[in-house]
Amino acid sequence: MSCLYKTLRPLLFQIDPERAHELAIMGLRWGTLPRLKPPEDPVLQTRVCGMNFPHPIGLAAGFDKQARAIKGVLGLGFGFVELGTIVPKPQTGNPKPRLFRIPESDAIINRFGFNSDGQEAVLPRVAAYFNGRPHCKAPVGINISKNKDSAESADDYIQGVTAFAPYADYLAVNVSSPNTPGLRALQNRGALKEILSAILAARATASRQPPIFLKIAPDQTDENLQDIADLCLALRIDGIIVGNTTVSRLSTLPPALAKETGGLSGRPLFDLSTRVLADMYRLTKGKIPLIGCGGVFTGADAYAKIRAGASLVQIYTAMIYEGPYVAIRIAQDLAALLKRDGFASVAEAIGK
Repeated sequence: MSCLYKTLRPLLFQIDPERAHELAIMGLRWGTLPRLKPPEDPVLQTRVCGMNFPHPIGLAAGFDKQARAIKGVLGLGFGFVELGTIVPKPQTGNPKPRLFRIPESDAIINRFGFNSDGQEAVLPRVAAYFNGRPHCKAPVGINISKNKDSAESADDYIQGVTAFAPYADYLAVNVSSPNTPGLRALQNRGALKEILSAILAARATASRQPPIFLKIAPDQTDENLQDIADLCLALRIDGIIVGNTTVSRLSTLPPALAKETGGLSGRPLFDLSTRVLADMYRLTKGKIPLIGCGGVFTGADAYAKIRAGASLVQIYTAMIYEGPYVAIRIAQDLAALLKRDGFASVAEAIGK
């Protein structure tokens, strides 16, 4: 399947990237790809925040933003899937073009700006899936954030928690996209404490209390990382996703594309995101589960994230360059590496 995709990829890459993404969602929604089960190797099975994962390789937020193809995405063999980002009110996001492939670097730049159908439209799709949920071992998280023009950021997050806590296996709090003006300022200690306190209070009154994962940017000072770690420990945040896309640019990127604004993802993000992941594992003393995200293309990449401190790993850009079933290959290769080094489980290798 991987070889077939690589044969077809030059043709697929002739399609505008955002149009190609829409076609992929439509195909998954209508079941045009074979549905595969996640690998069932016991060495890969893990438990994080009360959730059971068939394997630790998940799909990051940003692919199925509007929750239109949940079953189809799960049929690609992921160990878990994160929907969204979803904001309270519909918004179109930033002007097009806003998605750019960089094939020579296995990278993507995007500046979507939370294009969203809004909670009112997305919630029935989420509810329909969870209410009729088949026996599925793969957890489904929901990523929430704020509208671009919102005057009260905390209110938007409260709305997200109130709407989706009854369904989500976990909620991911996005304060780190570089494509919404002012959003990353919410990672500063005072603003972040206000947001997280409001979210926890809203969860406490919900009919269900799913785990809360904070998604942070890899572009952080040491002081900011320390503040985030201290605050998450103090408030007992359930987990941290490290991290979002980066606004930094490597000199190896083609100059014409490097000048595009937006968040960079893919292979160039791996080293930076893994260093920040290791820092966060050290700063939180391994007391908070971490999801490692950024530049993962292989089982060795996922293994490096886990040994740097990740309990789970997310991918997205790898699927664009390696094909729809890349998660299964990464999970299988990860299992071989764990066994090679004598680990009986993912949990044993975390931070080692």
